[in-house]
Amino acid sequence: MENEIICLDTSILIDFYRKKVKEKSHFFQLTKIYKIFAVSVVTEYEIMIGADPIQSAYWAGFFERVTILPFDKTANDVAIAVTKILKERNKLIEIPDIFIGATAVSRKMKIATLNKKHFERIPGLTIIS
Repeated sequence: MENEIICLDTSILIDFYRKKVKEKSHFFQLTKIYKIFAVSVVTEYEIMIGADPIQSAYWAGFFERVTILPFDKTANDVAIAVTKILKERNKLIEIPDIFIGATAVSRKMKIATLNKKHFERIPGLTIIS
């Protein structure tokens, strides 16, 4: 577990930012078990488009300290397959969530999220709590 890289979903980051007592955040609890974290470039996008100038400065500093995973051809292929499966099952979720999940699946990474209801629909994705 020590060298395992965990992909953080947007919900984990928002929870951490909003908590006045950071020790009560899910992310803080994860740091007791895992040491290496990454985010999808889609998570960076979601955070930054909703951030005001003060928040943008905070998040820019955060994103400098974690690996940002690109949404590449392999992740895109996974996202296409996942979208088709979810459409067939009539269980489609938001496209950014599919892209974030596909990024983790394509790299065989576990994902930390507070949005388990959506992410558990993605085949092959391991969610940690």
